[in-house]
Amino acid sequence: MAGLQDAGARVRAYDPEGMDQARALMPGLAYAEDPYACAEGADALVIVTEWDAFRALDFARLRERMAQPVLVDLRNVYSAEDAEKHGFSYTGVGKKSA
Repeated sequence: MAGLQDAGARVRAYDPEGMDQARALMPGLAYAEDPYACAEGADALVIVTEWDAFRALDFARLRERMAQPVLVDLRNVYSAEDAEKHGFSYTGVGKKSA
């Protein structure tokens, strides 16, 4: 996160299970109360954990809150087809091509 912030990015985070620990380790971040508040005005949304709270996101609700519909999925929670069907530019990390 520090690299992004050093480059001028404003980073907002949400974790349904680890917010207290994250605040202690990364005090320079802004923290949101839910995934949709986290996405507010964002140019990109990055999924870093596999919590169930991220497995059933309302893509339309996310998209209307974001400045740019960009989804980077570091845990491959979603398929590219599903995200792109909802108008997102999608990057899944670590997926092998069939």
